[in-house]
Amino acid sequence: MKYISVLIAIILLFSCSSSDDSKPTADTNIEAMYFPDNENDEWETKPLTELGWNEDAKNELFDFLEAKNTKSFMILVNGRIVVEKYFNGHTATTPWYWASAGKTLTTALTGIAEQEDYININNKVSDYLGAGWTSAPTDKESLITCKNLLTMTSGLDDALGDDISVTNLQYKADAGTRWAYHNVYVKLQDVVAQATGQTWNSYFNSKLKTPIGMTGAWIQTGDFSVYWSTTKSMARFGLLALNNGKWKEQQIINSNYFTSSTTPSQNINKSYGYLWWINGQESYRLPQTQLEFQGSIIPSAPSDMYMALGKNDQKIYVVPSKKMVVVRMGEAADGENFALSNFDEELWIKINSVIN
Repeated sequence: MKYISVLIAIILLFSCSSSDDSKPTADTNIEAMYFPDNENDEWETKPLTELGWNEDAKNELFDFLEAKNTKSFMILVNGRIVVEKYFNGHTATTPWYWASAGKTLTTALTGIAEQEDYININNKVSDYLGAGWTSAPTDKESLITCKNLLTMTSGLDDALGDDISVTNLQYKADAGTRWAYHNVYVKLQDVVAQATGQTWNSYFNSKLKTPIGMTGAWIQTGDFSVYWSTTKSMARFGLLALNNGKWKEQQIINSNYFTSSTTPSQNINKSYGYLWWINGQESYRLPQTQLEFQGSIIPSAPSDMYMALGKNDQKIYVVPSKKMVVVRMGEAADGENFALSNFDEELWIKINSVIN
C-alpha cells in the first residue's frame, strides 16, 4: 500500500504540473516569432488584451501622439502588430522620410558587404576611395577607417554643417580620439559602391530591401540620399534588427557584426554602436556638443533597448527583452531636433502605461 500511495502522489504531481503548463500566459517570449510575407503587407495581429496590456491607457497614448505631430505609430511583439495607428491624413501606404534613422540601413549594408568579402571595416577609407577624399593632411586622413565612420569617431570637424564635399571635410582630431555626430558616415555608401562595383541602390535593393520585403526609395536631398518608406517597411527593418539580422530562415546580416552594431563601439560615447543608439549605458553624448551626460539616454525605456533615431523624431526602438519593436514617424514633436529629444522620455512613459 505504501508503494501504491507513492505512485499515486507522483501521478498527481505530474498531473498538476501539466495542468499549470497548459494555462494561457502573457509571456511574449514563449510565442514563436512571426515574419510577414515578403510579397504583401498583410500582417498577423495580436490584441492588447492577450498580452495583459492596459487597453484603457491606449487612447491616452494616441492623444499624446496626435498632439505631438505624429503621422504613424506601430508596436510589434514577436513580429505581430499589437498597435497600429495613423494620424493627420497619413495612411498605411503613405511614405515618409527616415532621416538619420536611416543611418542604420547604411550600417546593415556595410555589414553585408563585409561578410561578402568586399570590404573590411578595419581598413582605411582611402583604401576604397583613394587619397584626398577629405581636406585633412594625408597622414591624418589615412588614420580614418570604415569603422571610424560607423562609430562617429572620424575626427573630422562636425561644426562645418552637413556638407560632405572634400573641402568641408576638415581635420579636427585624430581618428578614434573624438566622438562627434557627423554626416561623413555617408561616405560608407561610396565605399560599398566602389568595392562591390554596383550602385548603392542596386546593392541595397538586392541584399536588403528585397530579401525582407521592404518598399521605399532613396531620395536625393542635398549632398546625400534619405530613405523614404511606409511605416510597415520601417517596421520590417526593426523586426530584422530584433532578430539580430535574421529574416525567417535567412541570416541577412552576420549576427556577430549585428551584435557589435548594437553594443558600445568605443569608450567616448558608450551609448553609440555602429550608427545605432544604445539605451541603458552609464553615460552618453549628444549631437553638436562635446559634453558627456551621466545615466541612460531614455531612463523610462528598457535598459536593453537599441534605437534608430532621426531628425524630427523618426524612431525605431528595438527591445529584445520584450520581443518588441516600436516605430514612430512624423513631424518634430516639439520643434526641430537632430535625433534625441525630451519626446523620447515622454513617449516611453506613455508606452509603459499601456504595456505594464
